[in-house]
Amino acid sequence: MLVTAESCTGGWIAKAATGISDASEWFDYGMVAYSYEAKQALLGVRPETLEKHGAVSRECVAEMVAGALVHSGASMAVAVTGIAGPGGGAPDKPVGTVWFGWKRRGDYARTRLFQFDGDRDAVHLSSAHAGTCRHRRRVCLWVNA
Repeated sequence: MLVTAESCTGGWIAKAATGISDASEWFDYGMVAYSYEAKQALLGVRPETLEKHGAVSRECVAEMVAGALVHSGASMAVAVTGIAGPGGGAPDKPVGTVWFGWKRRGDYARTRLFQFDGDRDAVHLSSAHAGTCRHRRRVCLWVNA
């Protein structure tokens, strides 16, 4: 079973996953943790991580994906955090900066940084596409790459 932990996408990955006809066989549930407080309370992201690295970071998404598995019965999790825009970007983290994390229970988290172009909806759509599991074996596309 898959669980999602989403921030900048606001549930778009869960929506895309449940749009696949056999989703009930492999999708457990999705969490949206947009604020720092929600990331800490729902996913166990440490305040120190947010203070030192921010919400849009490899460190934060790794803690999000691990926390999603801790708080669910799923065997695999995907997490996403980023800057969808139009505001909120900075020179070191421009709009379209999106971190993903994937983790199977018992394994290490894998993370990957994407830089998407376009407006807020385009960043959401690109992020949902990158994070959605579509493989028949219910494994995220990226994990097998």
